[in-house]
Amino acid sequence: PQAPSTRNDIRDCSTDPPYLPPTATNTTGRLAALRDTMRAHGVHAYIVPSTDAHMSEYISERDARLGWLTGFTGSAGTSVVTQDRAALWTDSRYWTQAERQLDCNWELQRTTWIESIAMWILEAVPVGGNIGLDPFLFSIATWNSYSQALHGSGRTLLPLDTNLVDQVWGDQRPPPSSSEIYSLPSAFTGSTWQEKVTGIRQQMEQHLRRPTAVLLSGLEETAWLFNLRGDDIPYNPVFYSYTLLTNTGISLFVEESRLSAAARQSLLSGCPGPLCVELRGYGQVSAHLRRYTQGNVTVWLGTEYTTYGLYGIIPQEKLLEESYSPVMKAKAVKNVREQELLRAAHVRDAVAVIQYLLWLEKTVPGGQVNEFSGAQHIDALRWAQEHSHGPSFQSISASG
Repeated sequence: PQAPSTRNDIRDCSTDPPYLPPTATNTTGRLAALRDTMRAHGVHAYIVPSTDAHMSEYISERDARLGWLTGFTGSAGTSVVTQDRAALWTDSRYWTQAERQLDCNWELQRTTWIESIAMWILEAVPVGGNIGLDPFLFSIATWNSYSQALHGSGRTLLPLDTNLVDQVWGDQRPPPSSSEIYSLPSAFTGSTWQEKVTGIRQQMEQHLRRPTAVLLSGLEETAWLFNLRGDDIPYNPVFYSYTLLTNTGISLFVEESRLSAAARQSLLSGCPGPLCVELRGYGQVSAHLRRYTQGNVTVWLGTEYTTYGLYGIIPQEKLLEESYSPVMKAKAVKNVREQELLRAAHVRDAVAVIQYLLWLEKTVPGGQVNEFSGAQHIDALRWAQEHSHGPSFQSISASG
């Protein structure tokens, strides 16, 4: 039969053989390998989210586990794999895209409710079954929702130290970023990192609970606190890191070799002393937190950006929980210099948009512009502006 037109070119699993558009990914081998690994770990279902270990809005290719396993590249989704079924949940923005990218191994569930995922799991996994997941990819709230939905069902939510998708992905998984982490010039910050740290420590002293440490998991928190930037995630000037800021010391968990000479010098300028940053490996955060919380301490954290994996390390009585950490709140209040810079950036962006609208008026009547070339042109105009580091998300270009 003739293939459907491109606009409606979606899979049809009701025919024999099924019709798959050229945009669909063959996931048979990946699913077979994952199921073998699940059996080895005694897992009856495995949940794969679309997040990273920092609850980032955007993720790097290295963290695109859902995309690699399913072929679906939308920004939001959850998949669950059992020994004989596999399903993907996503919202209405992505239903057509999912039908174009999934092969017939996958059931598409047109909702994102955790209750819906849990009901599917209860139907697909017999009583006594284990539901595996990586606790470092789930927020505290999401973990609690799954836990509640499965409570009393006879199925066990099982946190695994090993990420099973990573194990199957193996050498094909993109490597971690090796690009330079650099200092933001002081002209752009309005405040030194030492001043910021001192301000956060004052908040710790003034708090009723007198926390001894603040744990930072959100990538923008550490980048803002130390006036550092990177490009580990497209469109986001951040780098993979954690920070444990105590009342007497500072631990920054990061790939040290990536720090520029100036960044390194800036962090170590106060050594030894309370404004000396101790550099530790990115992967050491769990072990360090475990050791730290054995003492008489209280750790202040923001639940919105902390994974259940890290949260679970800290004994409940040593936790001070708020939705956002004091760093996230401090970052939200712009100093005078930051306000000036924001206004100036918007003026420069307005110039680029006006240039673009003028260009469209002149070129669209000639029929030479499409949505893609239009998006490329506005990106080029923005790049041409002073201080530009590119757009903050991929240009969304639509006409008609």
